[in-house]
Amino acid sequence: MSGAAAAGARLLVVLLGVLATLALAGPAQAHVGGEVAGSDFHGRVTSVQPAVPGVSVRVLQFGDALEVVNTTGTELTVPGYSDEPYLRIGPDGVWRNAHSPATTINLDRYGRVSLPEDADPRAEPEWVQVSTEPQYTWHDHRTHWMSEQQLPPAVAADPTRAHTVFDWTVPMQHGDTAVTVRGELTWSPPPSTALTWGLHLALAAVVAAAGLLARSPRPLGGAMVLGGAAALWHAVGTPEPPVTVSSHAAAVVSALLPAVTAALVAALGLVAARRGRGVMAGLCAVVLGWLLLVQGLPDVDVLWSAHVATGGPGLLARVAVAVLVAGGAGLVVGGLAAARRFREPDRARPGPEPQPVG
Repeated sequence: MSGAAAAGARLLVVLLGVLATLALAGPAQAHVGGEVAGSDFHGRVTSVQPAVPGVSVRVLQFGDALEVVNTTGTELTVPGYSDEPYLRIGPDGVWRNAHSPATTINLDRYGRVSLPEDADPRAEPEWVQVSTEPQYTWHDHRTHWMSEQQLPPAVAADPTRAHTVFDWTVPMQHGDTAVTVRGELTWSPPPSTALTWGLHLALAAVVAAAGLLARSPRPLGGAMVLGGAAALWHAVGTPEPPVTVSSHAAAVVSALLPAVTAALVAALGLVAARRGRGVMAGLCAVVLGWLLLVQGLPDVDVLWSAHVATGGPGLLARVAVAVLVAGGAGLVVGGLAAARRFREPDRARPGPEPQPVG
């Protein structure tokens, strides 16, 4: 490799390292709070009666959390599990009763907590402000299945078909109006494990072969384009963070930054591959594969879950994660192989001129 080419390769490695560091400066996963991206359970609100303009209620994370937004000028109250005062959501923010057992129980998804001595549903409420915004998200255990280890009885009896686990109700009060929020929790069978892993191993092998066996770096460049597109789609399709996330804009930016960086590295790799610069293309493939793995591994649970947290079609979300994980692994292997296979052989140095005989 010539001196100029070697210097260019070193510069590229430095540039890609800086880009990778920037991409990983925020959370590795796009799903805010580290929540799962896939689940066999699915929860949804079926009705809010009566409907109140300015009040919205939805379930998040497949029913694991309940989000309430009240933009009206009237306070909305939510009782705890013993019908004690629990939440007040209104124009002056959110207030939570410190004596309500629900205040402690709802801090954990499965309620695995010890109640403090002053937790008493019959005690006079002690209101503590927990937000200045009229919106709140919490683990309401009326909306989801509470066991981490055991399936619902109907599901355990027949896990080959979908089930309605239960219908749920959460009462609320908007001023003088009683509001009833109803919903349902369902369960669906996950995809076939053998088929899922077979497809992903095949994808990883095909991408790796682009660097291991191809006669030119162009197939590796095509694989990098696919990886960059998957990274962008995965970021765009990730559900918008809950409105109650303290830094909403920062959460969105941290989700997009790794994808934009991956797309930039894929573009650099494609240019190198088209120009026949195998070493450059291989380096780009290794860095891109690492970036894809970092972006996809936190969401790998979508590969074996019935439902996917996505703002777009579920099938495309699964394909994107498959490319990120299996394709990313293939790019690391194929990129390392390409960087070695396409090195320019050292040119033989000219020897001394033969002396005439005689």
